[in-house]
Amino acid sequence: MPTYFPSGIIINVFTVILGGLFGAMLGSKLPKDLRATLNLIFGACSMTMGISYIVKMQTLPALMLATIVGTAVGHLVHLEDGVANVARKLRGPVAALAKSDPAGDMSDEEWMDRYIAAVVLFCASGTGIFGAMQSGLTGDQSILISKAILDFFAAAIFAADLGYMTPLIGVPQFVVMIVLFLLAGLIMPLTNDVMMGDFHACGGILTLCAGLRICGIKSFPITNMLPAMLLIMPFSHLFSAIILPLIG
Repeated sequence: MPTYFPSGIIINVFTVILGGLFGAMLGSKLPKDLRATLNLIFGACSMTMGISYIVKMQTLPALMLATIVGTAVGHLVHLEDGVANVARKLRGPVAALAKSDPAGDMSDEEWMDRYIAAVVLFCASGTGIFGAMQSGLTGDQSILISKAILDFFAAAIFAADLGYMTPLIGVPQFVVMIVLFLLAGLIMPLTNDVMMGDFHACGGILTLCAGLRICGIKSFPITNMLPAMLLIMPFSHLFSAIILPLIG
């Protein structure tokens, strides 16, 4: 199999960092009510994106089981608490270094809710994961480049409220995408349309829950839900290829 250069990943991560820096610099100059409105609008957009992915679902039992089991696993290993602790330790030094924290008027809990939602949206979106694997398998960078345009504005909106911690999301995003890029040759040949449909639907649930969290409607433990993304493909194959034919 030919070896491709991860240019799409580099472009996508760069736009997140650039958009985050732009939004953080502009954030302190924006009125508080405008920043709150922008977050609500992006939360609504996230919910819309989530619904658009969920409709691609192929196997409902697999999706439900993967979400339940994956969330339980994330809770047992304290995945969200770990991410939150790292973010708390970095926030002070980053704000001191930048001499600016446009989100200083938010409570710590409210800031953390929005920051974790941003981390999940940038690092675990179905489009980003599929785009990274597609890039590694075929060299097609178009999905990630298209996503990069949206991510620039998304990062700017988040950074206007979350400050200079937003550009740092590019670090875990790069790690996740480059791992998928390198493993694409092993993963993609094992998938089919049903598995990919369920995979996108699982990502859609996380994106929908992230949107609800951004809007302050319900604080879903979306980081704890991330293991579901690892479980959905094997569960989808188990139900569609083995269990359903037996009971059908």
